[in-house]
Amino acid sequence: MYHQHIQLALPCRGSSANAMSTQLNDTRSVDMCPKLYRAVCRGQTEEVLERLLPLHGAAAADKATGIIQHGRCDILEVTAAGNTVLHLAAEKGRDELIQELYIRFREKVKSLLSRQNSALDTPLHCAARAGSDKAVVVLVQMARDCGESILECKNEAGDTALHLAARHGHAKAVEALVSAATAVAAKLNNAGVSPLYLAVMSGSVKALKAITTCKEASSVGPGLQNALHAAVFQSKAQKMVELLLKWRKDLADEVDCHGSSPLHFASSDGDCKLVGAILRDAPPRTVYKKDLDGLSALHVAAQMGHHRVAKLLLESCPDAAELRDNNGRTFLHAAANEKRSSVVSLAIKKFKDSKLRGLLDAQDRKGDTPLHLAVAAGAPGIVESLLRKGKVRVDVLNNDGKTPLDLAAESTSYFTMVSLVVTLVAFKAQTRPQRQDHLKPWDISNIVKGIEKTSDSLAVVAVLIATAALAAGFNLPGGYGEKGQANLERKPAFKIFLFLDTLAVATSMVAVILLVYGKASCSAGSWKSFVASLHCMWVSLNSLMLAFNEALVTVMPTGYRFGLMAIQLCIEALIFWITVCVAPSARSSLTHLCRFLWHRSRSKGSHAIKRQYPLAGASILNLFLFMVTNVIVSIGFLVVTYSRSLENEPLVATSPAPSPVPL
Repeated sequence: MYHQHIQLALPCRGSSANAMSTQLNDTRSVDMCPKLYRAVCRGQTEEVLERLLPLHGAAAADKATGIIQHGRCDILEVTAAGNTVLHLAAEKGRDELIQELYIRFREKVKSLLSRQNSALDTPLHCAARAGSDKAVVVLVQMARDCGESILECKNEAGDTALHLAARHGHAKAVEALVSAATAVAAKLNNAGVSPLYLAVMSGSVKALKAITTCKEASSVGPGLQNALHAAVFQSKAQKMVELLLKWRKDLADEVDCHGSSPLHFASSDGDCKLVGAILRDAPPRTVYKKDLDGLSALHVAAQMGHHRVAKLLLESCPDAAELRDNNGRTFLHAAANEKRSSVVSLAIKKFKDSKLRGLLDAQDRKGDTPLHLAVAAGAPGIVESLLRKGKVRVDVLNNDGKTPLDLAAESTSYFTMVSLVVTLVAFKAQTRPQRQDHLKPWDISNIVKGIEKTSDSLAVVAVLIATAALAAGFNLPGGYGEKGQANLERKPAFKIFLFLDTLAVATSMVAVILLVYGKASCSAGSWKSFVASLHCMWVSLNSLMLAFNEALVTVMPTGYRFGLMAIQLCIEALIFWITVCVAPSARSSLTHLCRFLWHRSRSKGSHAIKRQYPLAGASILNLFLFMVTNVIVSIGFLVVTYSRSLENEPLVATSPAPSPVPL
């Protein structure tokens, strides 16, 4: 025999006062016997019935201690969490056990149908959460026979059984609950969320279908969202969207607490099929809806770079392009500000020959055009598209009196600034009218700091290149003769090797000297010596590489030339990739670069451009010099590779044949 304390199980809050009073009188029960607990969980109906008494199985409680002496088990016993036998059987899906208990203990089971545990869950909540659809059907039928209204009972979170079944995507349980009482589909929990919204979030199309059979069902979600807002981001989004719009088309026109419609959500996701489905069934005014920031669905698609969605919206409602947000910006402003080149290209293609041509130069409330915003965002590719394809104006002043070229000075990236200036000046852009002595040159302090940090490392690299070149000079290809002369000293290839190796040593030493000078001077003009040292290092490195190739071609068989060619092609591809990625101005066509240099030196206002952007012209000249160096290296490699093509054997030194030994 063992002792247990009395527990109290609560009735459903939806019960009447009389029923509640009756239930409270019957709620004094003992803690559940462990053997009964295990038997119920295992679904052992016969053992459960053997342990339950027909009437009052528990001994009378000791009035002094409040402790009950167990004889046999009682159906009113509860677990530590307040779960009755009916809770456990429902949670485990033991529908046969529930039916048998109802037959044997009808009156007591009737009182347990609406009994709540410590989380205020009824047995129907437990069955719905576990997805035990048969148990749900049995409990609903029992409640109907007993006149209990358990379908609308709510737990601690305000969830009905339908909320729990929908949240976990148990379609059959949802169907059973909805068919029993359609009104429960309109109930909201404490978070203000409907079962329909939870069914969408679970991703269950069948559960969604079951609830949408109720015309009075609610679709409300958190933050004033509806089920269509949530359906956009589900794995079976298209099917759910079609079902919801078929059920209630007005869902597409509802907005959440931020003013966003489901079309805003679909545009941000970028799924053209979803957007098309909403456009087919939604009211026409949906496309023109704006959120609290004044953004339409077209603005959202432009910001996210979904050009196909933007095209679909424009084809559906062409005049949506004229919509402006709270800052007076069109969708083209939004795309330029977020560096969405695909959307900008779409707008240029749509508007450059139409009546909406003026939108390409439209100004927002700050007076900024899309070109202003593209420059401020540091997007050289978009700037070039607007200028070359869109033919936008470059002389528009914003409310601060600045042209797009003036905004290039606000860029903190050196390469971005150079690329923007090159592109703008190539299309005859000018700075705003102002006194020349008031011009502020672009801040090069960051460049000077970068030079100071990298000069030491580059000096070490230059010394290593010189060391390698000197070592190659003392380990000549072909070796040495008896008198110490090089075996290949008379060969042209050997002379080329010596020239290239000597050039590598000289240029690397010059680079070291320039780096040391720039480091010691600590002046604003130190960048010039730094750039010159970089060119010297590049020449030194390429000279050393060509000397190495010349030595190999001289002493190795002909077949090795193809291997050298493959290696050189890989190096050239790497150089090209680094040039394009590091220096965006290298992406500009040769025509643009030449036009930039011409307008920078000849056009009106060229002095202002030189004074405000002193490094732009030097960068382009250095780029040209770098490209010329690479071309020379490529030509030199071809010369080295095929220099021995007319000879059948490599120039390997051979020792003279030994004289015959006299007998």
